[in-house]
Amino acid sequence: MESQISFFSSFALNDVFFMAEAAWRTLLISIISISIGTLLGSLFGWMLYEGRFLAIIVVAPILDVFRSVPLIIQLVLFYNFAPIIGFDLDAFQSGLVILTLYTAALVANVVRGGIASVSMPMRRASRSLGMNYWQDLFYVVFPIGVRAIFPSWVGVALGVLKDSALVSVLGYVELLRASQILMTRTQEPLLIIAVAGAFYFALSYPISRFSAKFERKWSQ
Repeated sequence: MESQISFFSSFALNDVFFMAEAAWRTLLISIISISIGTLLGSLFGWMLYEGRFLAIIVVAPILDVFRSVPLIIQLVLFYNFAPIIGFDLDAFQSGLVILTLYTAALVANVVRGGIASVSMPMRRASRSLGMNYWQDLFYVVFPIGVRAIFPSWVGVALGVLKDSALVSVLGYVELLRASQILMTRTQEPLLIIAVAGAFYFALSYPISRFSAKFERKWSQ
């Protein structure tokens, strides 16, 4: 019994608060990067679908790089090379830039597929009713496309939320980094990993539940 007490004694309530603060940091960088990345990815996806010259020549190759190169390599390279080109960014800002562009690269493909999922006969019908291109895009393509891509977008959002742990390599104290700090101090890895997993579950589960609720509502 005494060994069990001594095993748990080094992990205090303050450590839980420390991990909760780190979980908030994880949520903060994830929300900002997912929000901005979704907007940029939607723009890029539309450009790729329309076959714009700039998108094909410039945007598409850049997005391929962000999709192909492991995220941890992107983070380390950008964090070290940004000061060379005049950008003095801290760990949070560097991580935010890379996560945003990474999200945009993933969302671009999702959005392009969503636009393509709207059948051409339906779009021709909207044009025959007198709608111009932008009216067709916002009143026909957008409502149908959002329903088509929503599950995939949720998958991207959850993936980015978990991938934000890689920002810890830059020194940003998010949930994984906080867990590593506590494991070094307390020497209780299993307990801390379990608590960190519980925090990640608490962050991810509401997103899954709300997305499932929206999908059921749209299917009615």
